[in-house]
Amino acid sequence: MKILGITFAGTSTDARPEMTAFVSDVLGLARLNVEGVEADLFGLPDGSQFAVAWPGGMGAGAQSLGFVVEDLDEAIAELKAAGVECDDTASGNADMRYFHFHAPDGHVYELVEPRVSKRPSTS
Repeated sequence: MKILGITFAGTSTDARPEMTAFVSDVLGLARLNVEGVEADLFGLPDGSQFAVAWPGGMGAGAQSLGFVVEDLDEAIAELKAAGVECDDTASGNADMRYFHFHAPDGHVYELVEPRVSKRPSTS
């Protein structure tokens, strides 16, 4: 699998309204409206995104981290072949397809394949 960068980070919290206000008003990140996202999503200047969700809104963990991959289907096949605990299928929204897996540290991570050309340059 070819990892191209980190594209996404997020948190799930009971203090979602307060955290959303903090990210917007104090950190100054711009709010994004992406169809199919059930979180408050913010864009960063490098094209990555930060999400604030209710508990359980990003799977079993309180935080999430997404790695951009060149080919999601190929990456999923490699994880499964390596015996990694994975979700059953990929999910997606208007901007990306993504897939959750459990790493050896017990945390849930995701692999992300953008639907549009937002991939970082590899040169």
